[in-house]
Amino acid sequence: ILILFIFFFVTQCGFSPLHSNRTNVNFSINELKFDGDKTIINYMKTNLNQFRNDEYAKKFNVDINTNYQKNILSKDGTGKVSNYEIINYTTFKISLNGKFIKELKVSEKKNMTDMNDKFEEQKYERSIKQNFASSISSKIITELSLLNDN
Repeated sequence: ILILFIFFFVTQCGFSPLHSNRTNVNFSINELKFDGDKTIINYMKTNLNQFRNDEYAKKFNVDINTNYQKNILSKDGTGKVSNYEIINYTTFKISLNGKFIKELKVSEKKNMTDMNDKFEEQKYERSIKQNFASSISSKIITELSLLNDN
């Protein structure tokens, strides 16, 4: 009975991510401006467009600039690249009612080994970009939530 009780308690604990749905926030993003890597920008647009709404009084404008780099870390004995470092620097500027509020800089890094199958390597790199965009979008929403509470 104790094991059954623990099982039901853990599975029904009511956990949900903080920003998994729009009901937790009472602000909107009025305008989004992007500059930088197109793939990361497209993923970020998808993540942030759900926060565009005219219902709320606080409407933030966000300017986002991404700088994506793929640097060579090492080569093997034949001169073929064996390891890369993927870095994304993002700067976002937040303003409210035309007044600049805050600028934040975020960097994300990931090491990647060279793959023989270039299609699989591109697919893996695209998933890294998607993870970068998701992480940055979460940071932006968290920052907007904190600014909204003030």
